[in-house]
Amino acid sequence: MSSNRAVVYQGPGEVTVEDIAYPDLVLRDGPGVPKANVNRKCEHGVILKVITTNICGSDQHMVRGRTTAPQGLVLGHEITGEVIEVGRDVEFVKKGDIASVPFNIACGRCVMCQTQKTHICTNVNPERPGAAYGYVDMGGWVGGQSEYVMVPYADFQLLVFPDKDLAMEKILDLTMLTDIFPTGFHGAYTAGVKTGSTVYIAGAGPVGLAAAHSAQLLGASAVIVGDLNERRLEQARSFGCETVNLKEHDRLGEQIDQILGVPEVDAAVDAVGFEASGHGESGEQPAAVLNAIMDVTQAGGSLGIPGLYVTEDPGGVDDDAKTGSLKVRFGLGWAKAHSFTTGQTPAMQYNRSLMKSILSGKANIAKAVNAELISLDEAPKGYAHFDEGAAKKFVIDPHGMVKR
Repeated sequence: MSSNRAVVYQGPGEVTVEDIAYPDLVLRDGPGVPKANVNRKCEHGVILKVITTNICGSDQHMVRGRTTAPQGLVLGHEITGEVIEVGRDVEFVKKGDIASVPFNIACGRCVMCQTQKTHICTNVNPERPGAAYGYVDMGGWVGGQSEYVMVPYADFQLLVFPDKDLAMEKILDLTMLTDIFPTGFHGAYTAGVKTGSTVYIAGAGPVGLAAAHSAQLLGASAVIVGDLNERRLEQARSFGCETVNLKEHDRLGEQIDQILGVPEVDAAVDAVGFEASGHGESGEQPAAVLNAIMDVTQAGGSLGIPGLYVTEDPGGVDDDAKTGSLKVRFGLGWAKAHSFTTGQTPAMQYNRSLMKSILSGKANIAKAVNAELISLDEAPKGYAHFDEGAAKKFVIDPHGMVKR
């Protein structure tokens, strides 16, 4: 049996690379696995040799101790790999296929899956709708920041790349299909971005940058990105976005007015989530972004909210924040007849189309998010640099399969 190494959460602020069990087609007992999921048979699944697996901002929330993630959890829900073993019930996926794994684990059989709501599959997590790899309260499925990983429901879930050689040439772009690119696109799409739209993106982290690039692909005439981190804003400017440094300017509407000639945009995206900070030097304010985008979005506009919000935040600034109860100016949104779209992104609604955009050269997502390749052993340093605000998307290459 082969060995397996993975990135493991050890408690707030600490991740290590550890030896873990080589996967088989069963969900074994372990950190975060609900009793009802222990020893769940997955003959419909495959074993992947991981080619690339990315560090996500959602992982960072756990590592900061801002969730109830258990010690020993194997991290990683952004997985691209080569199929090396197929289960008895797998019919169409073959050994040797290279595929993207949607971060939402979905059965393909329940009503939610049948209506393309794969982010809230009702069969894969006994505790609540929806599941993901290596993530708190998401069914206990083992994460993919590892050398090898098991993926269930392979025929339904895997997005197999049509040309293996071309896939390896464009792997830094294709690795973004598992989460960040569909999530950014979902934010822009549900905000109603279309030809000629003016768009405000809150947050210049990887998801915000992906949302900004997606808005451009959707035909936006102006994309404005706001953040407190000048290095990340510089990255947004590198592919044609306007920017607002919110550490220097606390009146967002005035800054938008200087760029557009009017103080409002057609559409807005929250790519920050619950660890939001107020403008200027005002510190953490969990509802700051939601209130700001309502303020600067025109009446009748839509707000895409792919930024993560949680039901339990041990590090919340007050008792309300610790239970996900935020001081949102909902009356303002109601008065302006805003539409809101929240929740995990149903990645399978978008990943095939986005794959075609990458393979044709229309989408250059790796450049937009400033992808940087690192080894598995460098993952702890990658987490540390990401937490310091690096303007990069760290991509782990566990086997050294990607050409430098």
